[in-house]
Amino acid sequence: MGYTREELPVRTKSTSLFNHLDTMPGDPIFGLMSLYAKDPAEEKASLTIGVYRDEQGKPWVLPTVRKVEKMIAEDVATNHEYLPMEGLHAFVESARDLLFGNPSPALTSRIGSLQTISGTGAVHLGARFLNDSLQPKRIWVSDPTWGNHHAIFDIAAPAVEQKMYPYYDAATCSLNFSGMMETLEEQAQPGDVILLHACAHNPTGIDPTKEQWKLIADLCERKHLFPFFDSAYQGFASGDVDEDAWAVRHFVDRGTLELVVAQSFSKNFGLYGQRVGAFHIVTADEQARDKALSHLIYLQRAEISNPPVYGARIVAFILQNAELKAEWEQDLLIMSGRIKTMRAALFGALQELKTPGNWQHIVDQNGMFSYTGLSEKQVLALRKEHIYLLTSGRASISGLNRDNVKMVAKAIDKVVRASGDAPAVAA
Repeated sequence: MGYTREELPVRTKSTSLFNHLDTMPGDPIFGLMSLYAKDPAEEKASLTIGVYRDEQGKPWVLPTVRKVEKMIAEDVATNHEYLPMEGLHAFVESARDLLFGNPSPALTSRIGSLQTISGTGAVHLGARFLNDSLQPKRIWVSDPTWGNHHAIFDIAAPAVEQKMYPYYDAATCSLNFSGMMETLEEQAQPGDVILLHACAHNPTGIDPTKEQWKLIADLCERKHLFPFFDSAYQGFASGDVDEDAWAVRHFVDRGTLELVVAQSFSKNFGLYGQRVGAFHIVTADEQARDKALSHLIYLQRAEISNPPVYGARIVAFILQNAELKAEWEQDLLIMSGRIKTMRAALFGALQELKTPGNWQHIVDQNGMFSYTGLSEKQVLALRKEHIYLLTSGRASISGLNRDNVKMVAKAIDKVVRASGDAPAVAA
């Protein structure tokens, strides 16, 4: 809403130029965290925010990260100068090589990379860049997806229509692959962008199989869709960085698809507050790569100028040292292994209680999150039992530990029996 000079309201102590604004809704995850913090119950569990917690429910600084922090602090050459606009060179190269598997010189010449403000900043930069350069009419997003995807594209690419492709089958708590493929086959148009989760789909925890990924790549080639990968959990999901990058590498190896990838180091390095990320574009040739990268750097200059250095230094230090990288890979196995153990523990506790429904999906899903199949009514009932998760039924498995998993299972059993509605009965 704008005003001409003649229409400007008379300023008084009780008036503001901003009173016309609507109040925007708060983020549901952080709102739930606040409710949990205020809950006076001694026994309670938060399965909300997507951060790793140890067996005591505490934040965990990776031992390898802790070691490198000390090394950086003791290095007299360390300073706090500005980075180049594209970021710390050692980090950008390391991030690229981790994602694409030490690409050949021929492939490297086609990959443009720069450092971003974590994965969120990478998605935002990519959305704005594609909006300006390709001017797509539509972007196809999984139903459901990470909630912030919608907000980012609303802000960075407001003219691009967001279309949803089926992803989650509520009847079986599994991937609706046929619905996904049929919708894209029938409705997607050449030039459309398709947003894909590289691994550990957020919020469902359900990933396509390798054979299904091949069919998705076939469709992108055939329909001339532009893939936009969001890679937030490489190595954190399975414990194997190569396994978790398989889908991205398969698309690139075909040699026929140009694409972009948003990459985050929050989960796999535990650097949540450092906001370490990267954005990569794979083009058909080196000339296109250089042109695209120049536009990305131009946008970067206008938005943040220079990315932060500390977290990027930690990642680069680890990835460029074979011994430290091996130690970090053991840290990944600890985190991913604990989450798998908690999935099995929750499933086992529900089985022991003979909770109505089929809960196999909890162990079949992958990564930090589980789409439990619980309804909004059941989730709200769980809050009365001091268990907090999103109304969609998404639970952060990392919030479980040996001390609370049986309590959570008993609460789920109670609300499911009371509601008479058992998830995944049709599975």
